[in-house]
Amino acid sequence: MISRRHCLGLTLSAGASLALDPQLLLAAQQAVGERIIPSTGERIPVIGLGSSATFAQTAKSEDLDNLKGVMKTLIDNGGRLFDTAPGYGASEEVAGRIARELGIHKRLFWATKVNVAGRSGAADPGAARAQIEQSFNYFGVDKIDLIQVHNMGDVATQLPILKELKAKGRIKYIGLTTTSTNQYRLIEQAIRNEPIDFVGLDYAIDNRDVEDKLLPLAMERKIAVLAYLPFGRTSLFKRVADRPLPDWASEFDAKTWAQFFIKYVISHPAVTVVTPSTSQVKNMLDNLGGGIGRLPDSTMRKRMTDLIDALPPVAVRMG
Repeated sequence: MISRRHCLGLTLSAGASLALDPQLLLAAQQAVGERIIPSTGERIPVIGLGSSATFAQTAKSEDLDNLKGVMKTLIDNGGRLFDTAPGYGASEEVAGRIARELGIHKRLFWATKVNVAGRSGAADPGAARAQIEQSFNYFGVDKIDLIQVHNMGDVATQLPILKELKAKGRIKYIGLTTTSTNQYRLIEQAIRNEPIDFVGLDYAIDNRDVEDKLLPLAMERKIAVLAYLPFGRTSLFKRVADRPLPDWASEFDAKTWAQFFIKYVISHPAVTVVTPSTSQVKNMLDNLGGGIGRLPDSTMRKRMTDLIDALPPVAVRMG
């Protein structure tokens, strides 16, 4: 099985490995690119940190040194946005504790979610408010940057609560998320009709369905986009396996496969921030490198998709 670690080792040249040293990143003053949040004009670095997957798994353990290193690396090298959710196990609580210990909780752009809708689809307003208050307690801040309704959970109940808290100045931005194609029509309707600032969507070079309607619509409606799962739910590293990074990737400053995948996502003009999850400092640095330097243009994006589409699919193990 090909892992992110294996791919990183295979694709790093001596120059690239130096680029992943945090001190050398700072010394070279290589700045992570920024995008504008359309509803306010606020600028934000294009690379964030997600806390599902391996971050969530590590958050269950007693050894949190790796997560401390990852969060410090994000801040020290120009990142700000930390994406989490109550549904990500211990991630939200652990990240808040780490950030307070490091003294960075007021420097982070906190992006969390709310969803207490049960199987019936109905959310208890009191439970939703309590969940939101717990997020405030975890982060140790008076104002949360962004709260979104997670996976379109009872939007009719939970989004008005977010609107109310935004009006009171307790939340700066509000939005909606989904990573399920069967919810794309619902979120399209919401983007058209609701006064939201952000939308969170799954988007990767091998998962491009949102390019058809949702990303253009977000641009049209001036809504910021958080891009989730830029590594194709980890299948992309398995697909490229031990193949070397193509020489032409240097034309848009990609030094690793991770940067190749991230730069494809960021190069779409609708995307504001990409939020890959990791529990390893070296991967955090690698991801930040995806936000540095040139981005592929439309012709290069086509070349990139042609390359990935030509790779054999990854076998799915059943049972």
